[in-house]
Amino acid sequence: MSDTTTFGARPAGAPSRGGRSHRRAQGPPFRRPRWPRAYAFALVTGALFLLSWIAQFVFQASVASDEASQHGRSFAWADFLPQFLASTFENWQSEFLQLIWQAAGLALFYHWGSSQSRESDERIEAKLDALLRERDLDPQDP
Repeated sequence: MSDTTTFGARPAGAPSRGGRSHRRAQGPPFRRPRWPRAYAFALVTGALFLLSWIAQFVFQASVASDEASQHGRSFAWADFLPQFLASTFENWQSEFLQLIWQAAGLALFYHWGSSQSRESDERIEAKLDALLRERDLDPQDP
């Protein structure tokens, strides 16, 4: 047996391009990533949310403490916490409800078939028809 091979041929069992063998393609088509990698976006979003909420708490407590000392009163948690929660819910209402409406509203309008969604569906169908015609297939007869 000689070790020389012809151009383009490879010995049996040798890895294909990129160093991967064909055996890997026979395995499961999808392997779940580890938990932190699978939920990385949610973890980063949650961390940013907590950091911003803590920062709001610290700065708002500082302002409330300064205002209380300017008026000759002492800082009271019983007065501060309702004010903090009210400002938190005002922020959430203005930001999250707007975001939820944008995401849910766009999904709803897409589902109902607004003019924008119909236009893109027609473009996709036209492209598919063109590809089928290019390969000498009849788009009307699947």
